[in-house]
Amino acid sequence: MNTKHEGMIETAQDKIVAAIKGTGNIVHATVDTVAGLLATTIKDTGKVGTSVTDAIANVASGAVRGVMQVGGDLTQAAKGIMLGVLRGTKETGSAVLDTISHTAHVAVRDTAQVGGDVGAAATGLVAGAIEGAKEMGVSAEDAAAAAAEGALKAAGQVGSTAADAVRKAVAKPISGVKVPLKAPALAASNH
Repeated sequence: MNTKHEGMIETAQDKIVAAIKGTGNIVHATVDTVAGLLATTIKDTGKVGTSVTDAIANVASGAVRGVMQVGGDLTQAAKGIMLGVLRGTKETGSAVLDTISHTAHVAVRDTAQVGGDVGAAATGLVAGAIEGAKEMGVSAEDAAAAAAEGALKAAGQVGSTAADAVRKAVAKPISGVKVPLKAPALAASNH
């Protein structure tokens, strides 16, 4: 990883730690911090040669690390990360589903890398996608499916234990929505 990405990850991590310690409200702290960082970073992407997907990955990665550093509730933090990404990128329509899937993938991957509970992260990511769906003009079911798909894909790459934890987490209704899993996403994570 190059130093530009490491710097963005550290900045996000430091800001998340400070926001959580300052407010005590993990969801609000992560939503506001992630949305603010992304809005600024995306505005500057052309100037610094960073893509929006890289910006999302770096900010989400830093946010996961920050939450783990302070021992915060990963479900609440993951929900805040997803909502922050959606509000910070301001994507709409079909592009929002790609953003949701990418965010879930990165957050679950990084949660596994730092030894966090991938099931809790997946639950929060899906809950955030469902809540953000209305704001972004997509159905709650489509948003939930996109988040679950990204989370399962990342967990499948981590290993069978992580894949099982994520599959169990998203098999239950989340925020009143039954998460529709596509057969390939389930099959791909059975390895």
